[in-house]
Amino acid sequence: MSVPGECARITPILSRVGDKWTVLIILILSEHPKRFNQIRREVEDISQRMLTMTLRGLERDGLVARKVYADKNPPWVEYRLTDLGQTLVAPLFALCEWAAENCDTIDANAARAS
Repeated sequence: MSVPGECARITPILSRVGDKWTVLIILILSEHPKRFNQIRREVEDISQRMLTMTLRGLERDGLVARKVYADKNPPWVEYRLTDLGQTLVAPLFALCEWAAENCDTIDANAARAS
Protein backbone atom coordinates (compact mmCIF):
# COMPACT_ATOMS: atom_id res chain seq x y z
CA MET A 1 0.00 0.00 0.00
CA SER A 2 1.40 3.40 -0.88
CA VAL A 3 1.00 6.55 1.17
CA PRO A 4 -1.53 8.91 -0.41
CA GLY A 5 -0.48 12.42 -1.36
CA GLU A 6 2.89 14.02 -1.01
CA CYS A 7 4.69 12.82 2.12
CA ALA A 8 6.42 16.16 2.59
CA ARG A 9 3.06 17.93 2.71
CA ILE A 10 1.08 15.47 4.84
CA THR A 11 3.76 14.69 7.45
CA PRO A 12 3.36 18.03 9.32
CA ILE A 13 -0.43 17.66 9.26
CA LEU A 14 -0.27 14.13 10.67
CA SER A 15 2.10 15.38 13.38
CA ARG A 16 -0.36 18.10 14.36
CA VAL A 17 -3.53 16.01 14.37
CA GLY A 18 -1.78 12.99 15.89
CA ASP A 19 -0.51 14.88 18.92
CA LYS A 20 -2.03 13.45 22.12
CA TRP A 21 -3.37 16.82 23.31
CA THR A 22 -4.92 17.56 19.93
CA VAL A 23 -6.65 14.18 19.84
CA LEU A 24 -8.11 14.66 23.33
CA ILE A 25 -9.24 18.23 22.67
CA ILE A 26 -10.89 17.33 19.35
CA LEU A 27 -12.75 14.43 20.97
CA ILE A 28 -13.85 16.59 23.92
CA LEU A 29 -15.08 19.37 21.62
CA SER A 30 -16.96 16.82 19.49
CA GLU A 31 -19.59 16.71 22.26
CA HIS A 32 -20.38 20.44 22.15
CA PRO A 33 -18.63 23.83 22.42
CA LYS A 34 -16.80 24.41 25.68
CA ARG A 35 -15.04 27.11 27.59
CA PHE A 36 -11.31 27.00 28.29
CA ASN A 37 -11.59 25.82 31.89
CA GLN A 38 -14.13 23.14 30.95
CA ILE A 39 -11.62 21.74 28.46
CA ARG A 40 -8.80 21.97 31.00
CA ARG A 41 -10.81 20.02 33.58
CA GLU A 42 -11.57 17.26 31.07
CA VAL A 43 -8.05 16.93 29.67
CA GLU A 44 -6.18 15.45 32.61
CA ASP A 45 -2.61 16.58 33.23
CA ILE A 46 -2.51 19.32 30.57
CA SER A 47 -0.94 22.57 31.68
CA GLN A 48 -2.63 25.89 31.02
CA ARG A 49 0.25 26.86 28.71
CA MET A 50 0.01 23.63 26.68
CA LEU A 51 -3.77 23.93 26.37
CA THR A 52 -3.41 27.53 25.19
CA MET A 53 -0.75 26.57 22.63
CA THR A 54 -2.75 23.60 21.36
CA LEU A 55 -5.97 25.59 21.02
CA ARG A 56 -4.13 28.37 19.16
CA GLY A 57 -2.65 25.84 16.76
CA LEU A 58 -6.03 24.21 16.16
CA GLU A 59 -7.58 27.62 15.58
CA ARG A 60 -4.76 28.59 13.19
CA ASP A 61 -5.26 25.37 11.22
CA GLY A 62 -9.01 25.93 10.98
CA LEU A 63 -10.03 22.94 13.12
CA VAL A 64 -11.34 24.95 16.09
CA ALA A 65 -13.16 28.28 16.21
CA ARG A 66 -12.90 30.66 19.14
CA LYS A 67 -15.82 32.92 20.05
CA VAL A 68 -15.54 35.76 22.55
CA TYR A 69 -18.64 36.70 24.50
CA ALA A 70 -17.80 40.30 25.39
CA ASP A 71 -21.34 41.02 26.60
CA LYS A 72 -20.95 38.54 29.48
CA ASN A 73 -19.73 39.74 32.85
CA PRO A 74 -16.93 38.83 33.02
CA PRO A 75 -16.34 38.25 29.30
CA TRP A 76 -15.60 34.64 28.36
CA VAL A 77 -14.40 32.58 25.42
CA GLU A 78 -15.90 29.43 23.95
CA TYR A 79 -14.23 26.92 21.62
CA ARG A 80 -16.01 24.71 19.10
CA LEU A 81 -15.05 22.46 16.22
CA THR A 82 -15.30 23.92 12.75
CA ASP A 83 -16.75 21.91 9.87
CA LEU A 84 -13.18 20.81 9.07
CA GLY A 85 -12.62 19.81 12.69
CA GLN A 86 -15.83 17.76 12.63
CA THR A 87 -14.43 15.69 9.73
CA LEU A 88 -11.61 14.57 12.04
CA VAL A 89 -13.90 13.16 14.75
CA ALA A 90 -14.81 9.83 13.08
CA PRO A 91 -11.21 8.87 12.22
CA LEU A 92 -10.06 9.75 15.75
CA PHE A 93 -12.85 7.71 17.35
CA ALA A 94 -11.93 4.79 15.07
CA LEU A 95 -8.30 5.07 16.16
CA CYS A 96 -9.35 5.16 19.84
CA GLU A 97 -11.53 2.07 19.34
CA TRP A 98 -8.64 0.25 17.68
CA ALA A 99 -6.31 1.18 20.56
CA ALA A 100 -8.85 0.03 23.16
CA GLU A 101 -9.39 -3.28 21.35
CA ASN A 102 -5.67 -3.95 21.00
CA CYS A 103 -4.02 -2.44 24.08
CA ASP A 104 -3.77 -5.78 25.94
CA THR A 105 -2.10 -7.46 22.95
CA ILE A 106 0.27 -4.55 22.45
CA ASP A 107 1.16 -4.50 26.16
CA ALA A 108 1.79 -8.26 26.10
CA ASN A 109 4.01 -7.97 23.01
CA ALA A 110 5.97 -5.12 24.59
CA ALA A 111 6.44 -7.13 27.82
CA ARG A 112 7.76 -10.12 25.85
CA ALA A 113 10.19 -7.89 23.98
CA SER A 114 11.59 -6.43 27.22
